[in-house]
Amino acid sequence: MLTTSSRLRIQEILTRLSVGSQVTLEERIYINKYATKNQNVSSWLRKASRIQRNKAISNPIDELLDGLDLSSNEPHSTYNPNQDDIGEWFTGAPSWIRRS
Repeated sequence: MLTTSSRLRIQEILTRLSVGSQVTLEERIYINKYATKNQNVSSWLRKASRIQRNKAISNPIDELLDGLDLSSNEPHSTYNPNQDDIGEWFTGAPSWIRRS
C-alpha cells in the first residue's frame, strides 16, 4: 500500500522520466523498490518508459496491447520458443499470469 506522499513522489519522478528530464540514480532506485512490490507502480514505470521511447500507436492492435499493458518493458525483448523458457519470460508479469 502506497502512502499519498509516496504515490505523489513516484508519479512526479515518472513524469520527469517520461518526458526525458533528469532522474537521479537514487530516484530510479526508489522507483524500482516500489515497482518490484507494487503492480500499479510497475505498470506506471512501464508506461513512462513507453512514453519516453515515443512509441507511436500505429494500429488498433498496438493500442489494445498498450491499454492492457501487456507489452514488454524492454523495447527489443521477444520470446523465442527454441531458446527461452516461457515461465522465465513471464517473470515480470503480474502474479495472476505467472505459473503457480
